[in-house]
Amino acid sequence: MSTITLARPRSPLVSWLAVAAVMLGIFTIVTSEILPIGLLTAIGGDFGVSDGVTGLTMTLPGVVAAISAPVVTLTTARLDRRVMLCVLMAVLAVADVLAAVANSYGVMLVSRVLVGLTIGGFWSIGAGLAGRLVPPRAVGAATAVIFSAVPLGSVLGVPAGTLIGELAGWRAAFLVLAGLAVAVLVGLVLVLPPLPATRVTSVRVLVEVLRSRGAGVALASTSLVVVAHFGTYTYVTPFLQDVTGLAPAAVSAVLLAYGVAGIGGNFLAGRGAGTRLRVTYVSCVLLIAGATLLLPVVGGSGVGAVGLLVVWGLAYGGVPVCSQASFLAAAPHAPEAATVLFTSSFQATFALGAFLGGRVVDGVSVSAVMICGGLVALLAVVALRYLD
Repeated sequence: MSTITLARPRSPLVSWLAVAAVMLGIFTIVTSEILPIGLLTAIGGDFGVSDGVTGLTMTLPGVVAAISAPVVTLTTARLDRRVMLCVLMAVLAVADVLAAVANSYGVMLVSRVLVGLTIGGFWSIGAGLAGRLVPPRAVGAATAVIFSAVPLGSVLGVPAGTLIGELAGWRAAFLVLAGLAVAVLVGLVLVLPPLPATRVTSVRVLVEVLRSRGAGVALASTSLVVVAHFGTYTYVTPFLQDVTGLAPAAVSAVLLAYGVAGIGGNFLAGRGAGTRLRVTYVSCVLLIAGATLLLPVVGGSGVGAVGLLVVWGLAYGGVPVCSQASFLAAAPHAPEAATVLFTSSFQATFALGAFLGGRVVDGVSVSAVMICGGLVALLAVVALRYLD
């Protein structure tokens, strides 16, 4: 019998408020993770370190999250998941306050370790909760709402945090995030029902899931598409500036359009993944492959580049929800273990993708990295042929 059941009969309004609270938690986490993108120079200047060294504020949370996803979930397996979500949101608030008051770069990195710890734990528990918060017919829509936090973090969270940093200093941006984390914590306490562990996640359960054919396909396809995406998207700004010839202000507008398209793609994929997962997932990855492969060909013009970036954003917006669904489909009896594998693989491979993409950019060109990313995405399509 499936363990994905409602915690208890609740009103539709309260159920959806619980979904919104989890979404806002992930939104706050995503914004905290990637906020340094917009504040990198200011942070580095304050501590007297180079941009390259300051980049550790981005890579460190991803590495820690990949490790903490299984570690936190396994060590707290018997605790009520509502309690864990609240504790992790409190840790995020502490991390953001610590960043805001850091008097050395070492303290700043400690705060980023705490952010990574929160990412791994909160995502592993929260991303798969839709089935316990809403009726079965609404699980697909609720999952899409939860995962909309990812593009929203890029479209709303980072630009807003960057603006605050420009107006009041980068430390103020982290203080605002800490306040948001506290507000989300209050929301979680008020609207989440008790969520006792239904099937305790253990090393044995994780290994059992990982050995299944479906999990292997999900892991391979997720790793390939995430490497393809972050190996290319990390360097899309230099492409737009150097190849397309756009001014910085225009690049910001294009990336905003990309993010808005990503929100739409998230909800479209949320609907499609519930009934036609493989078709939806393959469609998303094929569009990413097509967009990245065509960018060096037609991306020299503004119209061509903008059109492809919108298609790319629409397609990638559906990847997290499809990837999560593929792991859950592989292990319907162990949803939390499946989500742990999803979180860990996603966080580990996005850092790997950015690293490998950087080697191609430095060794060849920014156009070459787009072609390489497109080819890797096509390998993900091959892997998805075996998705049940």
